[in-house]
Amino acid sequence: MCKFIKLINIILLLYLVKEISTAVEFTNVKCNSWNKTFADFEYCHLKSINRSFKYLSLKVNLYKVPITKVKVNFSLLKRYNGYKPFLYNITVDACKVLRQPKSNLIFGFFYGLFKKHSNMNHTCPYDHDIIVEKLPTSFLNQQITGELKFPHGEYLFHSDWYAYGVNRATVDFYYSLS
Repeated sequence: MCKFIKLINIILLLYLVKEISTAVEFTNVKCNSWNKTFADFEYCHLKSINRSFKYLSLKVNLYKVPITKVKVNFSLLKRYNGYKPFLYNITVDACKVLRQPKSNLIFGFFYGLFKKHSNMNHTCPYDHDIIVEKLPTSFLNQQITGELKFPHGEYLFHSDWYAYGVNRATVDFYYSLS
């Protein structure tokens, strides 16, 4: 009986170590404005404070405000032999989804990854610059490893931002899940 309890404890310990070791690590971010007279990135970077604490910050200056029609195409890609589609490739009317958050739960999940660290917390019109400030790895760890169980690997979160039917910006966010 004592050996059985020790075996159960070892299995439990190995399971907990596996759960604790899952981590998101930011690897890169790339932001491109396709029409610099409409919008441009003032900054878009990862900042590493120490080995374990990194955060993402970006600011988009909007020059033709107010913006009343916004669509977002986002896709999740996993690196196999180059980046290949993985699970999601969705286009949504951002103004509509932000008015009715339950209309697209998948977009709601991904929007929730940066909502608390952004001033993009209301629906259209947008008459101010868009900021995502100091989005930490630890917050994404809670969201990605807690809610959904993604396999370990390297990922790309690709998003194209459309205003009035024209692609205005692309944000590529690279991270690894280990």
